[in-house]
Amino acid sequence: MGPIPPTIEFVRKMLENAEAGHDWWHVYRVWNTTRMLLKTEDADPLVCELGALLHDIADHKFFKKEERNGPEIASAWLKEQGLDPERIGKVVNIIENISFKGGVTATDDKSQELQVVQDADRLDAMGAIGIARAFNYGGYKNRKLYDPDIKPVTYT
Repeated sequence: MGPIPPTIEFVRKMLENAEAGHDWWHVYRVWNTTRMLLKTEDADPLVCELGALLHDIADHKFFKKEERNGPEIASAWLKEQGLDPERIGKVVNIIENISFKGGVTATDDKSQELQVVQDADRLDAMGAIGIARAFNYGGYKNRKLYDPDIKPVTYT
């Protein structure tokens, strides 16, 4: 059977009460986009699919890292599924470096697998779905829609 079907069920259960912009359906879209990108990219399909499925497990925006560490949860899960340590390390690399926050800081391991899943995740942040996700997340965090006195955050 392989690790994909049980990982789908694991992630669905983990994210069943997640904020709508980072719920199972977001993960599902990222996973499907990853699978589409793999048709033209030279990357390990299993690592990419598992990375896409697990990329928002215990997302730092919603969980305190000391309480639920996404890479640790994913690593333990993948060990239970019998995945080899090298692939587990590659999936963990995706989880640790995929986010827009993580994307601002250079990583030593910008693997092809990370780039594929990161592209899929960022594509889900575009268009109507991306706009809806941004508004949903802002509402979830009780942020103002517009306030000219709040200066934008910039990264250098």
